[in-house]
Amino acid sequence: MQGRAVVLRLDVLSEVGGQAAARYGVRGVPAIVVVDGRGQPVLSQAGRMQPDAVLDAVEMLLKAGS
Repeated sequence: MQGRAVVLRLDVLSEVGGQAAARYGVRGVPAIVVVDGRGQPVLSQAGRMQPDAVLDAVEMLLKAGS
């Protein structure tokens, strides 16, 4: 997966983080949003998410795009 995905951690109180939260409908923290290469959200989860579940979602997205 290295080189095929970008992981960002954004602070919703910052300007950039606030813009991203508004764009993807994040209403609370913590939240996870997985976005495809076209900028479309393919997974949005309020609350904590197990790291393995996030990894599985990203790997599935990468396989679908291959």
